[in-house]
Amino acid sequence: MASELLPYRRLLVTGGCGFIGSNLVRDMLSTQPRLELVNLDALTYAGNLENLADVMQDRRLRFVHGRVEDVDACREALDGVDAVVHLAAETHVDRSILGPQVFVTTNVLGTQVLLDAALAAGVKRLLHVSTDEVYGPALEGERFDEDAPFRPSSPYAATKAAADLMALAHARTHGMDLVVTRCTNNYGPFQFPEKLIPLVIVNALNQEPVPVYGDGRQVRDWLHVQDHCRAIQRVLGRGRSGVAYNVAADSPMENLDLVQAVLDALGAPRSLIRHVTDRPAHDRRYALDCSRLCSELDWRPEHRLEQGLRQTIAWYRTNRSWWERVQDGSYREFYRQQYGQRLDEGAGE
Repeated sequence: MASELLPYRRLLVTGGCGFIGSNLVRDMLSTQPRLELVNLDALTYAGNLENLADVMQDRRLRFVHGRVEDVDACREALDGVDAVVHLAAETHVDRSILGPQVFVTTNVLGTQVLLDAALAAGVKRLLHVSTDEVYGPALEGERFDEDAPFRPSSPYAATKAAADLMALAHARTHGMDLVVTRCTNNYGPFQFPEKLIPLVIVNALNQEPVPVYGDGRQVRDWLHVQDHCRAIQRVLGRGRSGVAYNVAADSPMENLDLVQAVLDALGAPRSLIRHVTDRPAHDRRYALDCSRLCSELDWRPEHRLEQGLRQTIAWYRTNRSWWERVQDGSYREFYRQQYGQRLDEGAGE
């Protein structure tokens, strides 16, 4: 799906060194020749300048090191900016259960600080990126549209729901041109290996046990990160102000089946699978109706899950040095301290 030229001169991406952010920055630099980009990132454990090593010398890209809850950092990053894509967030559900405060600080307070700074800077449009987890679990056969009530189950999901509501309320109160996207589970290159797909790949390549929560029958819809990036650009360019758009791939799969498919593609034995104690309030199924995005903005996902998994596995095989560097001691030590167990004995989407 070709990207449409955006009507902006300078765009701020928050969290542009993270998984989705770095893929979005790279895609925009290649498809938006007239656009200048500013990348505001705190460089936490999941944000890595190395994710953008191949484009850091591009003169259209400027990096600002700072947190979204820092007023001065936001003001500096917003200087001369026409539009904003807000991706900066703490995202790992397990970490939110163990320590929710940083999720409240980054996801809720950080969003509010950015909204105020963007309003003061007179930006033309702000796109807030959210998640399907704000809707909570879906029953079999049920799909949530954008008007479904919020029923978050985890501290992560609750903070993203709060940020959604803050953003939409800010738009109504101040008349800001603001749009929201809510996506299903992303996968693809540069994803930090605490999330399910890269964790399975990395552990299998290292011949280590692969953890599966509970019975593994939780259902998730898997969206390739490039398809998500193209959806973000469509909504940023043509989405209706004050409106939310679900982004889904219609590629549902049970976690256990997904893990087995990845192991089979790697030629790794299924005996690596270890069923571990399920995490608290683990939603069984997510499912989104994204007909608004498809009908209004003519968006369709281009990556079938089988194809996307093959490409993702190939990327992790080729870029072993990348994930070995990001899997530093602090990442494994976090799990040892919090869970009292090895990294390979507990993980989630």
